[in-house]
Formats: sequence, structure tokens, C-alpha cells
Amino acid sequence: MMMSSGTLLIGFAASVCGVLCLHRLVHWALLRGLRAPRVPHDCGPLDLGLPVDCVQEVSIEGPRGKRLFAWLVTPDRTSDAQPTPHPAVLVMHGWGSNAAMMLPVVAPLRAAGFAVLLVDARCHGRSDDEDFASMPRFAEDIAAGLGYLRAKAGIDPARIALIGHSVGAGAALLAACRDPVVTAVVAVSAFAHPGEIMRGWLSRARIPYPVIGWYLLRHVERTIGARFADIAPVETIRRVGCPVLVVHGRHDATVPFADAERLVAAAPQARLVAVDGDHDLRDALGAHTGAVVDFLVAATAAPVREPA
Repeated sequence: MMMSSGTLLIGFAASVCGVLCLHRLVHWALLRGLRAPRVPHDCGPLDLGLPVDCVQEVSIEGPRGKRLFAWLVTPDRTSDAQPTPHPAVLVMHGWGSNAAMMLPVVAPLRAAGFAVLLVDARCHGRSDDEDFASMPRFAEDIAAGLGYLRAKAGIDPARIALIGHSVGAGAALLAACRDPVVTAVVAVSAFAHPGEIMRGWLSRARIPYPVIGWYLLRHVERTIGARFADIAPVETIRRVGCPVLVVHGRHDATVPFADAERLVAAAPQARLVAVDGDHDLRDALGAHTGAVVDFLVAATAAPVREPA
């Protein structure tokens, strides 16, 4: 028996609805499965024993009308470690982390005369929520923090460096390749390519890459609005015009040490500091803090002005 045109139309409409529903289900499942945990701050800059008048809680206007929480820590007003206006360092945490977890860098940077801005990315710490977080959105939040610092009295807008950890490191390189005024980047525990990280996630979830995994990764790219190949740190570091210090743990089980070697090999302005630690590095980095500070001091040194 031949089917009527009305029956065919209904069948076609049902198929389209089914595909759309499946697409929305996949989108919801991906956002839920990849959502970063929101970890509350367990301490703050004042717990380091810093003077109260050197620590400010600030609210920064971020993308899409969202507010970003941050701490601004300024050097002692009597410090002559750096001439005023002071250079500054914007610090961005990693995935599922927050600004408080980056506090170990504050004291040595402040002692060297830097102002330090520790930012919570959207969906992290005390910043506003979003439908999803991503490395490009971390980079947008870094850009918002840079805008805040450049408009701040007492800070030299031409001497601002970035420190990022993991996803925050990739975002720092992405932000720096878009912003030629950034003075230096310290990339801690950075991965080389997000596509490789996502392939590893698929493997651990026992999702086969052919067809299903390929579709999921393309859907992630459409959702975040960027191709992995375009935002991969191994590519963006080539377009960064400032000095880059890559800091990586030799025993990193999350991002292999080989990724750090690939990053340094990709850019002549980058050099590597190998740390006897894992992915976190909060404890292991202490022995190398001097190298990081020296790198930033050299990179942000005030230019010598020729006499008129």
C-alpha cells in the first residue's frame, strides 16, 4: 500500500524532531559532563600576613555582563624594588581551581615590586556563573583583567605580565597572542593541544573516537566558537611577541612533560624551567620562584629613556 504525502510529511517531521532532540540531549550531556567544579576559597591574601591596606577585593566587569571577582595586591608604598608606576602581574588559575590556589606566587612577586591581580574565571571561585566555561572564555576574562589593570592608578599599563596554570596557561598564551602589549607570559603546566586532552577524556570515558568521538569534539568546537587547532598553545605561542617562560613538572601525570618541550620548541622566545613535581606545583614551585621572578623583572624592566 502506498503511503500518502501527509504520512510522509509526518514521518519526516518526526525524524527531524528526533534529530533535534538528540542534538540537544548531547549538548546538555556534554555541558554537564565537562562542567568545572566550583571550589570555594579556603584562604585569602590576608592569610599571608600582608598589610590590610595592600589588599583589595575588586569586582571587574567581564564579558556578557558577568562580574569577575579578583584580589588586587599592591607592593609596599615605601618599596623601591620597582619604580612607580609599578609593573603588574595578572594571575589566572586552572580548570576547577580558583584565585586562592594561586596565592603562593603573591609574596615573592610583591617583594619584587609587582602589583598582583588574582582573578576568578567565570564559573569558578566567587565570579558569576555561565552556561559553560572554556579556554577561550578564560582568555576573555584575562582580557577583562588586563583592561582593569591598565585603567588603575599607580600601575604601568605597558608593563603587565601574565601567569597562568594549566587551562589558565593556555588562556594566557591565547590572550597574549591577541594583545601585543602584554609584556611576558609564565605558562605553568600548560598542555600543547586541547584536542589531545579531549581525545584522552573520550578514551577514559570509553567513547570510541571514530564517528561518535569525532562528532562530540566537533560539537565542542562549535559550542566554544573556536577550532582546537586555532587555540592550541603549541600554535598560539608562535604568535606571542613577548618572552615566555614555560614551567612544568617532570612527573606531571595530567599533562606530559613532553608537552612543555613541544611548546618551547615551537617558539624561539620561550624557555623551559623543569620542576621536580606534578601538575599542581604549588609546593614544588617554591625552589624555582626566584627564576620566575627574575624572568618577570627582566621582562618588565622600565625602558631606559634617552635624554631630550
